[in-house]
Amino acid sequence: MNIEKTIIGGAQSLKNSNIKNPYLDSELLMLKVINKDRKYIILNSKKKLSSKYLENFKNLVCRRKRREPIAYLINSKEFWKQKYFINKHVLIPRPDSEILVEETLKLYEKKKKINLLDVGTGSGCLLLSILKERKNFLGTGVDISKNAINTAQFNAKVQKLNNRVKFYISDIDKFLIGKYDLILSNPPYIKKFDLKYLDEDILLYEPKVALDGGSDGFSEITKVINKASDLIKRNGKFILEIGYNQKNETINRLINKNFYINKIVKDYGKNDRCIISTKI
Repeated sequence: MNIEKTIIGGAQSLKNSNIKNPYLDSELLMLKVINKDRKYIILNSKKKLSSKYLENFKNLVCRRKRREPIAYLINSKEFWKQKYFINKHVLIPRPDSEILVEETLKLYEKKKKINLLDVGTGSGCLLLSILKERKNFLGTGVDISKNAINTAQFNAKVQKLNNRVKFYISDIDKFLIGKYDLILSNPPYIKKFDLKYLDEDILLYEPKVALDGGSDGFSEITKVINKASDLIKRNGKFILEIGYNQKNETINRLINKNFYINKIVKDYGKNDRCIISTKI
């Protein structure tokens, strides 16, 4: 069977399983299998596939039908202006989290030199996207997961940023290294009770440690705020991603730790998503 017919067949199979964007997913899985770009598929749509490729493609389609996220199947996700290596050990980057990158770039001019800490760095996409844009920034990423840190280190190497970034395996409670001009974090903030209502793609496959915010959704947010208060320099900036209904409580916790609230930023769905504050 040729490339075009195989993609169409895969798309139909995905559609029958109620997968959103079945044709796009099928095409992405084909690109993964044959290790080519989209241009190759367009120019070689009638090219016959070997049985090995067909079997690999069929296997990936079956996994996608079981709701395994496309980012894990192709080990890749676009974020900001780069493509990052993604695996089951890290949360899949979301477009809404790009707001943290955007707001950071607004705060600092290109020649500025600062020391930046990313708490719960995961794949490293937030930290590395910022370092890519600001050549004089130095970055530190911390995560409780060894596998996540390994993923972030790989991405730093691919992005040629490993000379300006350090990564540490640590719970933020126990992290004592350095003082920072800017701290940013996208911590777990979903209530434990609400996890079961997540889409199957997320619930069955993404790491719970990166989602579970405890019984009230604030256990990790509180830890990050408390530690940020110690690690940040006076007048340093703190950029924190939150859940859509966590603004008021988070603001209270920040104020109690001597942070001045500069700005609340909404996501693309018009939900409160990011709080920018200054240590006073």
